[in-house]
Amino acid sequence: MNYNPYFYNFKLNTITLSNTSIITRYFPDLTPTQKEQFEKLESLYREWNEKINVISRKDIDNLYINHILHSLAIAKIISFKAGASVLDVGTGGGFPGIPLAILFPLTNFHLVDSIGKKITVVKNVAEGLGLANVKADQIRAEEIKAKYDFVVSRAVTRMKEFYGWVRNKTKEKSIHSLDNGILYLKGGDLDEELDELKTKYALYSLPDYFEEEFFLTKKVVFIPL
Repeated sequence: MNYNPYFYNFKLNTITLSNTSIITRYFPDLTPTQKEQFEKLESLYREWNEKINVISRKDIDNLYINHILHSLAIAKIISFKAGASVLDVGTGGGFPGIPLAILFPLTNFHLVDSIGKKITVVKNVAEGLGLANVKADQIRAEEIKAKYDFVVSRAVTRMKEFYGWVRNKTKEKSIHSLDNGILYLKGGDLDEELDELKTKYALYSLPDYFEEEFFLTKKVVFIPL
């Protein structure tokens, strides 16, 4: 396992941690503005979830681990550069795009979903946080004409199908430590889906970075394009 400065070899009872403490535990260098934005996420999502259900009623209490920290797992794999562009396909209520946009305020994020009411939530949450680096649209991935450095997503479909949607959506020139491509959050046994891809990939196991039980089977799949 690669050494990770944010990974600790002891277990904390996360129930006793405040919502933002679970974020700062793994990302200790947040600015005051970022801390404030992460703090605001709970009230914004609770308010909008009452109007438009984008997170299950049972799961809203697990917002910071199951959705926000899970989204930020991508930041353990790569640090997006200033001026880079990232496409979040099937963003739902704004994951992983919104938490990543907080963490990387100089990176441009385009969050898309085919369901309009979900994009309504995304736009209002981004506005409530003052995120000038977030653009949100109701559109299918196949219809997007722009090119991006990376495409991110959280398990919106089988990986072979997703790969087909976005394989032509990245820029030719890479400016990061990883080649331009897909960063896909998914859990469980991925052997069958990865075999279907017929292309090279890299797997990052999230228990290498986070100790919470939620992450035991979770992974980031990187597919260069």
